[in-house]
Amino acid sequence: MRKYLTLILIFIAGLSVSVSAQKRNQAYEDYIRKYRGIAVEEMKKYHIPASITLAQGLLESGAGRSTLARKSNNHFGIKCGSSWDGRTVRHNDDRRNECFRAYKHAKESYEDHSKFLRTGARYAFLFRLKITDYKGWARGLKKAGYATDPRYADRLIDIIELYDLDRYDRKGGLEWAEKVTNPHQPYLANEMLYIIARRGDTFKSLSDEFDISSRKLRKYNELPKDYTFCGGEIIYLEEKRKKATKDHIVYVVKAGDSMYSISQMFGIRLKYLYKMNKMDEDAPAPKVGDILRLR
Repeated sequence: MRKYLTLILIFIAGLSVSVSAQKRNQAYEDYIRKYRGIAVEEMKKYHIPASITLAQGLLESGAGRSTLARKSNNHFGIKCGSSWDGRTVRHNDDRRNECFRAYKHAKESYEDHSKFLRTGARYAFLFRLKITDYKGWARGLKKAGYATDPRYADRLIDIIELYDLDRYDRKGGLEWAEKVTNPHQPYLANEMLYIIARRGDTFKSLSDEFDISSRKLRKYNELPKDYTFCGGEIIYLEEKRKKATKDHIVYVVKAGDSMYSISQMFGIRLKYLYKMNKMDEDAPAPKVGDILRLR
């Protein structure tokens, strides 16, 4: 009898530990409420599951309480890398005094996380997965080397399942996917998100798909209200910049180019492209072979 009593006590103790281990953390729930809207917004733009983004943010930032998150708004532990020319901070990680990216606001960290995954060649295979396959994404991130922790994928999955984060992928967070059966593929140019328009697209249909007002889409792309899409146009989902990236200093004009098409190609607002090249906005189109400054 004592033997069975002992077994029962061991079972109850084990059950108690299991329940305790699965207890939700209030700090985690507060973090989710604060950033879930941004995660869903990023999912709509970049097709990264909101559950994965939230779980990574929770894990990497300690629910926003890590030194990197508090002092530098870096919620995803992204290091500087050779291409980063923004603000930086030094922090001990795998090695002492490593260089990490720093941001003015947490939202910038979320946006940079999306761009980091979308532009990283080693993460390209993830975007072939279904947006509801959070387990595949978690294991894929570990396989691609996002983190050195051998249990990284399991920890992400545990967080997603404990806090039901996948509901943002498959319920209200994905209402847009139910309306848009053939979503546009997002790309990046000059660190900005763009898509390639299709024949039949309208500002209204793109506005519904990406949750950006028609007015903003027209403004970002310097297009008139009555513009009709022919298909193949570069359409930016955020405002273009004043100059191109450092690896695009000048451009040699080719047949069929216009100042507008060049401004779209490199993500530069048209007035700044004219200004850099000391041209009036009503000047004749550049000739083939002309060299235009881009920054």
